[in-house]
Amino acid sequence: MNERESQAGLNLRTDEERSKALYRYKLIQPFLQKEKSLLKICKERNISPRTARRWVSCYKKKGLTGLIRQQRKDNGKRRSCSQELQQLIEGLHLQHPHLSAASIFRKIKEHAIKHNQKHPSYRTVSHIINHLPEGMKTLAHEGAKSYKQQFDLLYKHEASCSNELWQADHVLLDILILRDGAENIARPWLTVIMDDHSRCIAGYELSFLVPSAIKTSLCLRQAIWRKNEPQWSICGVPATLYTDHGSDFTSKHIEQVCIDLKIQLMFSQIGVPRGRGKIERFFLTLNQLLLSERDDYTERKNPIAKITLAELDKIIRAFIIDYNQKLHPSTQEIPKERWEKNGFLPQMPESIDQLDLLLLTVAKPRMVRRDGIWFQGLRYLDSVLAAYVGESVVIRYDPADITSFRVFYKNRYLCQPICQGLDKERVSLKDIQTARNQRRKDLQEEIRQRVSLVDAILGTKERQKTIERLAVRPCKITKLKLYSSDE
Repeated sequence: MNERESQAGLNLRTDEERSKALYRYKLIQPFLQKEKSLLKICKERNISPRTARRWVSCYKKKGLTGLIRQQRKDNGKRRSCSQELQQLIEGLHLQHPHLSAASIFRKIKEHAIKHNQKHPSYRTVSHIINHLPEGMKTLAHEGAKSYKQQFDLLYKHEASCSNELWQADHVLLDILILRDGAENIARPWLTVIMDDHSRCIAGYELSFLVPSAIKTSLCLRQAIWRKNEPQWSICGVPATLYTDHGSDFTSKHIEQVCIDLKIQLMFSQIGVPRGRGKIERFFLTLNQLLLSERDDYTERKNPIAKITLAELDKIIRAFIIDYNQKLHPSTQEIPKERWEKNGFLPQMPESIDQLDLLLLTVAKPRMVRRDGIWFQGLRYLDSVLAAYVGESVVIRYDPADITSFRVFYKNRYLCQPICQGLDKERVSLKDIQTARNQRRKDLQEEIRQRVSLVDAILGTKERQKTIERLAVRPCKITKLKLYSSDE
């Protein structure tokens, strides 16, 4: 073996093995350098001459690697159990549902006796089972999802600068608050947007509304625009918005908003919430440090609602401002200072009106007709539209109030027509859809009742005709012949 091969073999050994090889070399070094005889070294060091001669021979053949004790080729294998039986034991344990060690031992013993083989002991069977890789056992017994959660490699993305990536998510808070009087209590929904790089909370929205496109839009509006509090400086348009696959995030409205603001919309993998761990961690912190200390916390034995939504909003706002100015354990920096680092200047919309127009309204193409613009079965009219009859325009409406909308022609604002009869009311798109669905259900019920009545009447007439037809049909009277001469 040449020096390079010897060095390569030595590098693959552990520190302990290399230390032992070096110790043995120093023992025989005087003999190799012809300073002492091997017998004299053996007497001084109390070493067997046979062992010393073997070390010298191994060193001359393989160098320092030869002084390392060679392991058996079957090291780590069960010599009391054949490879076939070992694989059989492993296969029986990896079945779903898996058998106990005692059951596997009985089956292996029966199999070995049947094939005239020596069966392994119970201890050997247990050893083989216990030394199976945990990942293999988890995949076999609990499935791919559990294996993925416990053993898959994780790639944790870290944004390199402020506003490069924002995360958004919703949570139903574990707190009871008053709603429309002392008798009505409910749990509110909280929507939060977090800057991935600094861990700053950019915006939030607290209400009784379930997650929706409008709720997300309101949260985005607060996150993007400047806040009234000087200590809450985070704002601007993010490069990427990272969310889950909720219907509110995947809606056409949010997609249009992101396109208009030049935000890349990114979704996490379905059923894999680990990518949103940072914002989930904030929800846990909010629960542990704020909500769990209160008497209206839902996990208490008898929670008592004491505050309103407006009061809770002030409490959460103060908590978020304080959170942004405390040292974060992951980054070891204060979120606000990390966001402002290196004199960062955020990209801002031209005005709050432009931002409201994008976030709080939905864009739809429509044709201007001679009697106005029709939308959701309602007619909207304005004198300005007279010059645009037959033209295709874009309307932007607020789903919370569709009594009027804004009309744009080639990206230029035209007018804000109203629906006559609803101009003094506030009607949401949801109200219109609910009324339409209820009307459809009522009509379907009336149709069902009338059809069933017709079926009943026609069915009765058919039965009556059948009875009459059977009544007038002449019956043939058969005569029993007693003799062959009877006619």
